[in-house]
Amino acid sequence: MAATESPPLAHIVSTGSALPGDPIDNATLGERLGMDRLWEQWVATFVGTLGRHLSFDLDTGKPLGTLADLGEQAGRAALESGGIAPGEIDAVVLGTATPDMLMPATVNIVADRLGIDGVPTYQLQSGCTGAVQALSLGAKLAADPDTRRVLVLAGDSCTKHFDLEMDFRALPPTQLINCVLFGDGAGAVVLSGEPEPDSIAIRRILTRLVGGGRAPGHELDWFGPADRADSRPAVAEDFKAVEESVPALAVEIVTELLDDVDWAAGEVDFLLPPQLSGRMTERIVAGLGLPGAEEVSCVDEVGNCGNALPLLQLDRLRDRIAPGDRALAVAVESSKWLKGGLALEAV
Repeated sequence: MAATESPPLAHIVSTGSALPGDPIDNATLGERLGMDRLWEQWVATFVGTLGRHLSFDLDTGKPLGTLADLGEQAGRAALESGGIAPGEIDAVVLGTATPDMLMPATVNIVADRLGIDGVPTYQLQSGCTGAVQALSLGAKLAADPDTRRVLVLAGDSCTKHFDLEMDFRALPPTQLINCVLFGDGAGAVVLSGEPEPDSIAIRRILTRLVGGGRAPGHELDWFGPADRADSRPAVAEDFKAVEESVPALAVEIVTELLDDVDWAAGEVDFLLPPQLSGRMTERIVAGLGLPGAEEVSCVDEVGNCGNALPLLQLDRLRDRIAPGDRALAVAVESSKWLKGGLALEAV
């Protein structure tokens, strides 16, 4: 039996997304950080991120919301768009690198706010492939006859690590780049084990650690009272390693997905590429060998909001994909180097 004839792993029934506050453009961000116009031009030319959404007021530093707030908004949007009541959800999964607290788990706060209770809940901690991992677990749960529908959430509040009192002009490029790249957001999908009207079949899910013996490309630290005065940065990134490795890993993911589902490159209608930054996404797309696929990207508008991005892309894809269309989604995590990907087909 051909791979494309195998039963789908799960079906995406509905989607939702949430972004905090108004978009912050580079000029506004640069002015607040004390940077000059040359910095703004550098961001536009070499990074390609034009805006982002932040979970705090840029002028006062006052928080505007939490990851639980974003997850609640995205989850509610997914339920409402699918006409699904909270009582129809049989499990909830959240993928994030930045939970609000160590305990209680953010997934349980979100479920409670949505009126979901008495069901299994899971929270996965991971970087940019965490959304794919959450979908993988959600699909396995949805395949259980006793679990009809699963709410899968993914998001990050990356900018909680900003310190507006620091001298940003004195930061080394490895730290300053993070002030440009990242934003906050959350996405949600409802998965079903059975096809439903206008659903999107998940034909293949790829998630794999490939960083054995390699140094992390991205580190996100967690400080407690005992080490709060430590001088090490909370966020550190080897951007050169990311630039070198992510495009090659993206090619490997596309190749493996196409082989697994027995699709030709020309049969892919939509591409959801990795979303590190606008310029990086351009480079990756150019090297993937899918010129006929329509790109679904949003990182240039919303910044790198981590785990939210694959689900934000799925939310945008849902309004564009038609029955019979095929799509590939690609995610790469540079923390300890993980591959993630999806092969999708509208039914």
